[in-house]
Amino acid sequence: MNFCVSINVPTAQQMHELGRRVAQLLQGGDVVTLSGPLGAGKTTFAQGVGEGLKIGEPIVSPTFTIARELDGLFADGQHAHMVHVDAYRVPGSDNDDAMAGLTDEQKTRRAINRLLDELESLGLDEILEDPDDSTVILIEWGAMMASVLSPDRLDISIDRSIESDTTMNADELTSDGARTVILTAHSDSWIERLNTLEK
Repeated sequence: MNFCVSINVPTAQQMHELGRRVAQLLQGGDVVTLSGPLGAGKTTFAQGVGEGLKIGEPIVSPTFTIARELDGLFADGQHAHMVHVDAYRVPGSDNDDAMAGLTDEQKTRRAINRLLDELESLGLDEILEDPDDSTVILIEWGAMMASVLSPDRLDISIDRSIESDTTMNADELTSDGARTVILTAHSDSWIERLNTLEK
């Protein structure tokens, strides 16, 4: 059973704060996917997660390294190890147009195999397949991959409507602007936690 919460987020500061609040709900073994178009606010959200986990290093997009490992603390003070994965450039990611014509099952299997190949080269494949009690996986552009790796997960989708963005000019997107963030729980544990967040 899935459970969704939809939140309107009009500013970058509020996107950061939402990430921080979600981080306070994280537990070891969690897998969280983060999807949305370029400029939607995924990095801002991830930076909020980093602050919420008390990670001292800056949270930047790991696009060119595929994954970064960062250490911090969960809300209960226990050690937290976050693996931040950016699957944007991995064949089979949410961004890959080359998989047109394949069935959903074929797309998913190809996506997961490509991601695991990439992560194996970094020594992170086992962590992603079976995160331990102190590890949290945050995957950008990898919702299709994570659906196979972890049926019990939180999917976060950020939609930015350019038409409704009154803070942009004709040449650039700003960090602010109307966004809808949909959080979808795929486990009883996340349903309980999202109810807490919604309140």
